[in-house]
Amino acid sequence: MSTTVVKSDGAPRRGSISLSGKRRGSGTEKMDTHIASWHTRTHLHEDNPHAREEDLKKLLERYTKTFTITPQRLKMITDNFVGVLEKGLEEPEQTVPMLPAYVFGWPTGEEVGSYLALDLGGTNLRVCHVVLKGKGKFEVTQSKFRLTEEQKQQEGQLLFDFCAECLNTFIIDHFGDANGDVILEEEIALGFTFSYPMQQDAIDHGKLIRWTKGFGNPNTEGRDCAAMFRQSLEKFKVPIKMTSLINDTTGTLIASNYVRQDTRIACIFGTGCNAAYMEHIGNIPKIKSLGLPDDEDMAINCEYGAFDSFTHEHMAEVRTKYDEYIDLHSNKPHEQTYEKMIAGLYLGEIFRLVMCEMVDEGSLFLGQNTYKIEKPYSFDTAFLSLIESDPTEELLTVTGLFTHFFGLDTTIVERKFFRELAKLIGTRAARLSSCGIAALVIKMGYLEEGCGVGADGSLYSKYPGFADRLHQALVDIFGEKGKKIVTYQAEDGSGVGSAIIAAMTKARKEAGKYAHV
Repeated sequence: MSTTVVKSDGAPRRGSISLSGKRRGSGTEKMDTHIASWHTRTHLHEDNPHAREEDLKKLLERYTKTFTITPQRLKMITDNFVGVLEKGLEEPEQTVPMLPAYVFGWPTGEEVGSYLALDLGGTNLRVCHVVLKGKGKFEVTQSKFRLTEEQKQQEGQLLFDFCAECLNTFIIDHFGDANGDVILEEEIALGFTFSYPMQQDAIDHGKLIRWTKGFGNPNTEGRDCAAMFRQSLEKFKVPIKMTSLINDTTGTLIASNYVRQDTRIACIFGTGCNAAYMEHIGNIPKIKSLGLPDDEDMAINCEYGAFDSFTHEHMAEVRTKYDEYIDLHSNKPHEQTYEKMIAGLYLGEIFRLVMCEMVDEGSLFLGQNTYKIEKPYSFDTAFLSLIESDPTEELLTVTGLFTHFFGLDTTIVERKFFRELAKLIGTRAARLSSCGIAALVIKMGYLEEGCGVGADGSLYSKYPGFADRLHQALVDIFGEKGKKIVTYQAEDGSGVGSAIIAAMTKARKEAGKYAHV
């Protein structure tokens, strides 16, 4: 049988292979019906159970070359990124889709009033009452409702029924009288944050392209989720009108600008990655038929975690065998390539694959039982944060981490190696993350005056050194002018941002401006 084999050195080759043959190391085999992975441990030295310092130094040199990205390479990736973004604006259904969000222009910062926001996340459903006070001020009251795994797989309409029921419960709790009757002095507009890839032709419509984040509710993909939710609102007689349907990244852009008016870009660096920005309508050829004025602006949800997917041509020089392994074993091979190299879901797995490789080569955990680290995704990215931030001289946090979670003994030499390896992987993620921001800066001409970038997500907010490394990479790309591109902790996009967009949309429709979109 002819198969493609990806060897432990990352090089693919064609040929016949016997699964019973003796092999060392880790790798994958692309069979006719599935992808098989193999992992073989060798060289168990019971009399010398720990790695030698000189061996680890050589290995660190090797991994430093593997994970280091030069300023020149960053610039090349950024230049390619710009072209991909522009193509997404020109033609529909591109790999990086550049989705029009139908949010027109920036908030004034003076939006005021009482609004509701509904945020359907991967773990919880969040309902917020947001009071906008103008001058970038706001107050938020919220409730969270846990989503079960069953709810993520049940009939799509039932999921939206649950959303409507939770919203109704929140309204009764916060606006009801002693008898549970709700009397609203005026209609409260609702903004719905629905952070799944959707095709929009208006701010209050959105056709689901595909479920992500573990959802698989049938009879939903390809349908207008806004219409399905409205049906649920009517079913439960919820006295609310849904005004807008948005992605959380778009909400983050608007919320951050409401508080800091120099914000021009918003990014999410968490489990996944994405960005949004404000584009001139004249630069979006694929919606020219709508007849919107060229000189006005519209928010774009980039969905640029898909950069370099399928062809893998733009980051081939920095894409490692570990990235390829993760990609091949993911639920969607060859998709979301950029995201798989920088997002929080994957960094711990990259670290784990390097450890397994070292075990295979007889360089690490000699004579110890390593079955716990051989389980995919058993090494969380949060562990890398702990390793990098361990304040003790003996790296005792790292000691406890390996002992408690994996039953493995480590020496101080090994723990120092782990810290350097974590830095290499975390730094690479931050540096690659800069390329998407830099591409938007170049495209929009923000470099000379500089701009603010609202950034959110667990990597940005919690991973040690991530923001500083990101800023250094922007300087490596742009020189001293890169210091004018400043990232900072973003505002709550799925709550406050959704409410602000609801306010903007309500005002626009009342004024009869672009009422058809």
